[in-house]
Amino acid sequence: MTAATEHVTPPADAPAPAAPDAAPVPARRERLNPLNLLNSGFLVLWGIFTAFPLLWAVMTAFKTNREILSLPDCRAGWRFWVWLWCMVDPPTSLEFDNFTRAWTQASIGVYFINSIIVVSGSLVLTMLLGSMAAYALARYEFPGNRIIYFGFVGGIMFPVFLALVPLFFVVDNMKLIPVVGQYITLNSYGGLILVYVAYSLPFTVFFMSAFFRTLPTELAEAAAIDGCGHFRLFFQVMLPMAKPGLVSIGIFNFIGQWNQYVIPLVLMPDPDSKVLAQGLASLAVSMGYRGDWAALFAGLTLALLPLLAAYLLFQRQVQAGLSAGLLK
Repeated sequence: MTAATEHVTPPADAPAPAAPDAAPVPARRERLNPLNLLNSGFLVLWGIFTAFPLLWAVMTAFKTNREILSLPDCRAGWRFWVWLWCMVDPPTSLEFDNFTRAWTQASIGVYFINSIIVVSGSLVLTMLLGSMAAYALARYEFPGNRIIYFGFVGGIMFPVFLALVPLFFVVDNMKLIPVVGQYITLNSYGGLILVYVAYSLPFTVFFMSAFFRTLPTELAEAAAIDGCGHFRLFFQVMLPMAKPGLVSIGIFNFIGQWNQYVIPLVLMPDPDSKVLAQGLASLAVSMGYRGDWAALFAGLTLALLPLLAAYLLFQRQVQAGLSAGLLK
């Protein structure tokens, strides 16, 4: 007769039996993807070829005219880096007098201030009107909503060259409407600001309407329940949440309006009312006859500084605004 085996229950405070040692998981090696290497190499080359003209222009702005016209000594070889260094050819001394001549004698200072006035006024109006229109089209349903939206989208495809002659006569005939303390005429800041706003609104509305659709509706509904009106709902609730999109589209509009040349060439024929793009074109023509290439490159460097500063200051906001639509 076999003895019965008694089942003994361990006490509650007894330590748990030690688990057997787990076998170490071998480290998984990531294979090098040739496609990723190809993409990285392409981006590096693209960055070099993009930054090289900027570096060359800045380095040339600090040279003398004799150094610019003289050929560098490239007898060390035909290697790529030797060729690149010979093309950059750093100056022997920093000539800050080039910037003084460009700012005063070439009137770059006057053109720079004109561009700041025009771009500041047009950028504020573009961002205000564009964000309001985009918010209404994205968050409210009303008859004709899609027609208006596709009308703005169609405006992106309309080239500015087709409207130069009509714009000239329209702005010339609008002489009774005061804007920014002056009347809208040719050679006036008001007329140029309104034209900049009109040509920047389509892309602004298209971009911001897609951004407003990604914002949560719960906060808007909660604010409306608490008695928040449409005006306060937009400026105090929705607009602060759309800050990354506003910064991104603001940078794009700033670059486009700062570099605009064709529109002010038609609407601002007066030499004293020229903006920076017109001034640089005139400087290139005049310096070609004078041979003062150092002042020309100094003017180009002064025109690049606001664009580089704006992107360096807001590069994170630009990247966040561009990727926000993918994170809905």
